[in-house]
Amino acid sequence: MDIPAKPWPTGLSELCEPLVRRVLAPNASHYTFTGTQTYIVGAGDEVAVIDPGPADDGADSEPSPFKGADTNGRGHVEAILAAVGSARIAAILCTHTHRDHSPAAAVLKARTGAPIIGCTPLALSDDGPRADSAFDLAYAPDRVLTDGERIAGPDWTIEAIATPGHTSNHLCYALIESGALFTGDHVMAWSTSVVSPPDGDMSAYMASLAKLYDRDDKVFYPAHGPAVEKPRQLVRGMLGHRRSREAQILRQLEQGGQTIPQFVAAMYKGLDPRLTGAAGRSVLAHLFDLKARGIVSEEDETWRLTS
Repeated sequence: MDIPAKPWPTGLSELCEPLVRRVLAPNASHYTFTGTQTYIVGAGDEVAVIDPGPADDGADSEPSPFKGADTNGRGHVEAILAAVGSARIAAILCTHTHRDHSPAAAVLKARTGAPIIGCTPLALSDDGPRADSAFDLAYAPDRVLTDGERIAGPDWTIEAIATPGHTSNHLCYALIESGALFTGDHVMAWSTSVVSPPDGDMSAYMASLAKLYDRDDKVFYPAHGPAVEKPRQLVRGMLGHRRSREAQILRQLEQGGQTIPQFVAAMYKGLDPRLTGAAGRSVLAHLFDLKARGIVSEEDETWRLTS
């Protein structure tokens, strides 16, 4: 899907529902849509911030490929602080540690003293193409949440939902009071999530999708793109899409051995060349899953059916 035309509401506090506001970061790209959406949870004097985004201002900011100013000329961290106003930030939560999601957590902590709570740290040396310029190596949480663990404020309760697949440390966050689920990069309405080995795992991703399908959340708030008003319908479609991709791979292999570029050329006709690397990583994730199930094998970067 193409990025929609400007203007985008970067830096503005938008009310999603009584307990949820969002602030859009100015880091639009073909992988981040119009940018990363930071969510502020709570309507009282104590709030939580979910996915603070790229660090683009402040003395402690890490250099980021997503630096930029919002429509008011402020950096994203300043826009978050303006939206929070006089309320106290009780927790800074990150769904995962790609660099369009978590680096601003350290800046917000330095500015407010709020603890960083949520996903576990993750650092990889893999040099494969990434959807968002690799991982935030400086991410250092004060507390890691496990599946089902909760934190609470005066008018909100947030529960961590473990959803590995896009990354091994990915968490979604459920807002108990309203039935909303903050899905990070696991489920987005505008695009499917990139699953990039070695940390991205297709088997885990499919299991996490099935886990969300079995829930009864009323709305999804992803980190990129619009809210999802029919969550189970979208998740069902995403499961079907991935199964269709697997079937495409198997049909290609019926013709003989295939390399990743051959798969991509056959399966992603008309793809924007800038997305070719990410498509190849998703194909590789499917192949690793099929290999683990004993269906395919690989030798000298050529993949074949095992029988």
